[in-house]
Amino acid sequence: MTELLNSLTAALEGTAWLALAAALVWGVLSILLSPCHLASIPLVIGFIDDQGARTTRHAFLLALLFATGILITIALIGVVTAALGRIMGDLGPWPTYLVAGILVFFGLHLADVIPLSFGRPQANVQRKGLLAAFLLGFLFGVALGPCTFAFMAPLLAVAFKAASAHALYGAMLLVAYGVGHCGVIVAAGTSTELVQRFLGWTEASRGTAIVKRFCGALVVLAGFYLAWRA
Repeated sequence: MTELLNSLTAALEGTAWLALAAALVWGVLSILLSPCHLASIPLVIGFIDDQGARTTRHAFLLALLFATGILITIALIGVVTAALGRIMGDLGPWPTYLVAGILVFFGLHLADVIPLSFGRPQANVQRKGLLAAFLLGFLFGVALGPCTFAFMAPLLAVAFKAASAHALYGAMLLVAYGVGHCGVIVAAGTSTELVQRFLGWTEASRGTAIVKRFCGALVVLAGFYLAWRA
């Protein structure tokens, strides 16, 4: 695994197309290899399942907005790092404690311990669910600022160096990383509805309840893990 990461780091300083591909792969690995970021998978799956998404399109929109919230925090980390030489984690542990509490609360909701309504996908409240997806992704991304920076540090170093000569190329490296990072989340969220359709699950199905509770337990653990790391 170390050799793979070293190879990706070296590829970031290679030719443009190789560097962009490496940035994309790096974004994917930042989800799969990080316990912090991996928590986004059960979070988005549980959220979409809780919304009762009945179409692939609606599941995709929820996952996309959740990922967009995280993507904005990635962009903010790049901007803050470039402008101030600091990261969101420098604000202290309290923002992380706050979001960890939100994750624990939402995880308990998914596990059917705490009742909470984010809005079902009926026409009159569908926007409410979409907004909740975006805000949840944004809060999750803010909480993971230090963890995100740890994975982005090599990429930021290369991107800032490239941007001094070609600003667009530097920005493209960050975009490639964001696409890889958020693409995993969107794919996982979108697959939720497809799996439910394939298995014939409905909101009343036992399988759906088990998935929600399992995802809720993982989200609660992620919240405690964030608080412990703060």
